[in-house]
Amino acid sequence: MNFEKGLHLYKNGDFESALAIFNALIDQEQGNAQYHLYRGRLLTRMGKGPEALADFDLLVAFEPYNTDYISDRSVVLHLLGQNEEALQELDRAANLDPNNPYRYSSRAYFKDRVGDFVGAIADYEKAIELDPEDAIAYNNLGIVEEKLGRKEKAQQNFNKADALAGYPPKKETADLPEIGTAKATPATANPTRPLNTAPSKKMNVNHYFSTLTALFTDSTTRKEFTSYLKTLFGSKPTKNS
Repeated sequence: MNFEKGLHLYKNGDFESALAIFNALIDQEQGNAQYHLYRGRLLTRMGKGPEALADFDLLVAFEPYNTDYISDRSVVLHLLGQNEEALQELDRAANLDPNNPYRYSSRAYFKDRVGDFVGAIADYEKAIELDPEDAIAYNNLGIVEEKLGRKEKAQQNFNKADALAGYPPKKETADLPEIGTAKATPATANPTRPLNTAPSKKMNVNHYFSTLTALFTDSTTRKEFTSYLKTLFGSKPTKNS
C-alpha cells in the first residue's frame, strides 16, 4: 500500500480501491495529515459527507489556522446542508487570510447559493479590490447584480469581465439547484439580507463542484484546491476555464 497508488486510483475514478488504500495508510500511520486530506476529499466525492467531515475535523484540529483545511471543511458542511456552520468557517478563513481574494470569492459564491445576494456582492467587490484583473469575479458580480434587477450595473461588470478575459464568459446559472435552509444571521460585522429559507432540495454534488471550480483562478494560492475539484469530479468548469 502506498500513497502514490492510492492517489492514482483516486484520480482515475476507482474510489473504492483508493479508499481501501487510504484506510490502510491511516491505520499504519495515524495522524498523517496528507492521508486524511485525500481520504476526506475521496469520501466527499463518494457522497459520504459525515465520514468526510470527520477527516476534516481532525485536520482542523491538527492545524486550526490552516485556511485550506478550513475551506475544505466548509465545502463538506455546505454539501451536508449545514450552511450556518459553513459560513462561519468561510468567515474564519477570510479573517485568517484577509489579503487573499480567493477567500472572498469563495464566500461570495456560497452567499449567492444561499440567497444572500447583498453579501455576495460585497464579497465579490472585495475580491476585485484585491485582484482588479479577476475577470471571473467581475462576471459573477454581474450575475448577482442581475438577480437583484440591477441590469445596468450587471452589464457594466459583464463588459469588464469580457475586456479582461478577451471573450464573453457564460452568464447562465439558472440551472443551479436550491440548497438547504438557514435561518441564522451570517457571522459578519454588518449582517446583510437573510439567508434563503426555501424548502431544501438535494444537492447535485458534481454540478456544485464544477461550478465552484470556475472561481479558483489564482495560480499559486488556489492551485491545490482547483486540482482537488477537477480530479474529484472530472468535469470542466461551467463558466470560464
